[in-house]
Amino acid sequence: MTISFDDFLKVDIRTATITRVEPFPEARKPAFKLWLDVGDLGERKSSAQITRHYDPETLVGKQVLCVVNFPPRQIGPVRSEVLVLGVPDADGEVVLVRPDLTVANGGRLF
Repeated sequence: MTISFDDFLKVDIRTATITRVEPFPEARKPAFKLWLDVGDLGERKSSAQITRHYDPETLVGKQVLCVVNFPPRQIGPVRSEVLVLGVPDADGEVVLVRPDLTVANGGRLF
C-alpha cells in the first residue's frame, strides 16, 4: 500500500530523552514504564517491551523517537501517552530507534 506525503505528515514523530524508568511487573509481557522529556510538549509516559536488550540504568538519558499524536492507551495501570519506536532484531525483540547524534528534545522527524 502506498500513502501520500500528506498522510506521512499526519504521524507526528518526535525526539525525546528518557528521564526515568521503572519495572512494569503488571504487564502481560516483560516491559518498563518510561517517562520521556519531549521538549516543548512536556513530559510523557509510555510502556515499552524492551527488557531484552535494555535495563533501567542504561536507558536513562538515551534519546529515542516516539509518535506523540496517537490517542493515549491504558495498559494495565499505566496510561501510555506516546509510542516509543523500535524495530525487531533477528529474534523479534525490540531495538530502539534513536538519532545517532544528540538533538533537541521535541524535534520533529522529517
